[in-house]
Amino acid sequence: MAALVAGAREGDQRCVARLVSLVEDASPLLREVMAALAPLTGRAHVVGLTGPPGVGKSTTTDALVRRLRAAGRRVGVLAVDPSSPFSGGALLGDRVRMGDHALDQGVYIRSMASRGHLGGLAWSTPQALRVLDAAGCDVVLVETVGVGQSEVEVAGLADTTVVLLAPGMGDGVQAAKAGILEIGDLYVVNKADRDGADRVRRDLEAALGLAGLEPGRWRPPVLATVASRDEGIDAVVAALDEHRAVSERSGETERRRLRRAREEVEALALTTLRERWESASGRGAPGEDLDRLAAGVAAGRQDPYAAADELLAAWAASARTAGTADPA
Repeated sequence: MAALVAGAREGDQRCVARLVSLVEDASPLLREVMAALAPLTGRAHVVGLTGPPGVGKSTTTDALVRRLRAAGRRVGVLAVDPSSPFSGGALLGDRVRMGDHALDQGVYIRSMASRGHLGGLAWSTPQALRVLDAAGCDVVLVETVGVGQSEVEVAGLADTTVVLLAPGMGDGVQAAKAGILEIGDLYVVNKADRDGADRVRRDLEAALGLAGLEPGRWRPPVLATVASRDEGIDAVVAALDEHRAVSERSGETERRRLRRAREEVEALALTTLRERWESASGRGAPGEDLDRLAAGVAAGRQDPYAAADELLAAWAASARTAGTADPA
């Protein structure tokens, strides 16, 4: 494990790939991996890119990688693709659009299947992000699944969230319904050479103007790009750097990372609790209790809150009997 971590730190992409695979596979070695990586994290600028399907997220990511590499920065990309509800597989088509960087040792691109996880990310994205951070990436771009309404989990993961829109994707009301007006630090109207791009920009600027931002707080800019022709990408990179500087001065970056760490710890604790529950259920008692309580709730003999309290009490008793710590 030490050799893997050392190799990743030196930019060995095979070592990085093996570490990310351990994360995705929920390997028994994952705790050891995270313990080894923890002192090396906290340096990368995490940029989340989100927006509806078809706005050009992969093309924009490709253009950003090109600009950041020209500036001498090491770049990691976590591109999340939706999984098929039938086969469980994913197209992972981001590799197709980012093929120009395949031989660049300063770029690491990893496609990840969402595997049914909602919110636009894969469940393992936070830990994979730690791997790329520890591997010395200056910037990590996290490209989400095409989001619909309320699929905005990337805002809790990123230091800077970029929301991409395009003409023909709906009016400002649709943007508000999708929740993206609350999460963006930077708005980009891609495919700005198409009819209607100016209207999208005006709608966004008007909506943001009504947000009532506090004086001195970062005001999200609205930029226009044609990513397929690398137009407007320099302005996006400049805005990303400016937002990072402002956030670090104001303490916003530290607050976001603290919130991110809190959510990650909570998610891992709940996952561990569920795994222990399933293990105990295999021994009989908790699973039987759940079936009995569910039948009572369905029949109207008991309310769900009382049933949940009884279930937790049964689980605590089972945990004590098994010699594990009481989760309460």
